[in-house]
Amino acid sequence: MSSLSTTMAVTVTDNSWSTHMRATLALGVPLVGAQLAQMAINTTDVILVGWLGTTELASVVLATQMFFLVFIFGTGFTSAVVPLVAQALGHGDSRSVRRSVRMGLWIVLAFGVLTAPILWFSAPILLALGQQPDVAANAQSYLRIAQWGIFPALGLMALRSFVTGLEKGGIVLYVTIVMFFINAGLAYLLIFGHFGAPEMGLHGAAIASVAANLFGFVAALIYVESQPKMRAYEIFVRFWRPDWSMVREIVVLGLPISFTILAETSLFSAASLLMGIIGKLELAAHGIALQLAAIAFMIPLGLSQVATVRVGLANGRGDLLGVKRAALAVLAVSVLFTAIGSVLYATIPHFFGNLFLDTRKEDAATVLKLAVPLIVIAGAFQLVDGLQVVGASLLRGLKDTRVPMVLALIAYWPIGFSCAWVFAFPLGFRGEGVWFGFVTGLAAAAILLCGRFWLLVHRRTMKAR
Repeated sequence: MSSLSTTMAVTVTDNSWSTHMRATLALGVPLVGAQLAQMAINTTDVILVGWLGTTELASVVLATQMFFLVFIFGTGFTSAVVPLVAQALGHGDSRSVRRSVRMGLWIVLAFGVLTAPILWFSAPILLALGQQPDVAANAQSYLRIAQWGIFPALGLMALRSFVTGLEKGGIVLYVTIVMFFINAGLAYLLIFGHFGAPEMGLHGAAIASVAANLFGFVAALIYVESQPKMRAYEIFVRFWRPDWSMVREIVVLGLPISFTILAETSLFSAASLLMGIIGKLELAAHGIALQLAAIAFMIPLGLSQVATVRVGLANGRGDLLGVKRAALAVLAVSVLFTAIGSVLYATIPHFFGNLFLDTRKEDAATVLKLAVPLIVIAGAFQLVDGLQVVGASLLRGLKDTRVPMVLALIAYWPIGFSCAWVFAFPLGFRGEGVWFGFVTGLAAAAILLCGRFWLLVHRRTMKAR
């Protein structure tokens, strides 16, 4: 065993509640901050484009949803790297750490190439799904630039999985904050043509997004290669040498994660399509509420990565008590912070809605009126949304991904989407009905996924006795 592996293998297990809470917050705060900074990048684009007009706002809502759908499916493979790294660290196996990160990068690069045609030819897809021609054309124009950001964005996620598995979340936060400022500055200049820059509208927002993602990947690469402890893993030594057994392991573990993530994100994308069928103003209002819901979701999403790492490390050590307490610590912190978000959205929805609109535009008042009840509902479902994403990540820490995929598909589609359609159209609740369907599907997912995690833990406890 190498000196690095020996150092990794020597661990002191402290399962006190204070230790687990401190570890959860120490890793969780920078990861949550990074998620919020990442969402701030997307929110800035939506706000700035919203000032151009309702058609442009509706277009960028559909475009970013489509980009996010492709991107988030690819992150399933980088998510598989996290438990592989964590469990390898728990075992003291530095070679497996290196193999999983290296082949994770291979997979996401190949994924970007394979999915490029979907984003390039997005207008025919959107038209076939019932969207208005001007909105579909604008969305495709945006995506033909923004799609080039998929490569550095997924590469950054792979490197982020590596440093997160090592419980070094601080750099993720710092890089993402700088990405936010790069994107915001370039978007402001290029969308409106300020300070002598060309006025490029939607294209300016797309260029800013690509530039920010490229910076993030390069910065993470420099960091990994400049830190002696990380350079010791030799991630990029003989990078072009294939490791097909690890590729297969990442795909087997990551593909169900991708479909689990896709099951949820596609539900929201389908909801955008339903809102587009109801009307352009309703779609714009939905985009505002969805962006606000996504901002609040960044907190449990960041904590969900903590759940995978903390449970994965304890599972790799064979520490069943550590698994239980790590899980409970993350769940407690998630419930606390999602409750705060719920209260804010439910009590001051007008304030948040006004951030996304130029009140001088003729449709602004109507869009705000439609958005306010959706923002209130977004606040109401934060708790179940947080529970379901943390539940799925706890299971990933146990390397359990196939059954959770099936449970998620059932919760989001036969339950969630069906309820959204029934509430919106046959029952006549329109946009609010779509969002009531969200609540139903997310609640079902929270019950099923958290229930499965504790069932598996109970089985292991009985077996250990």
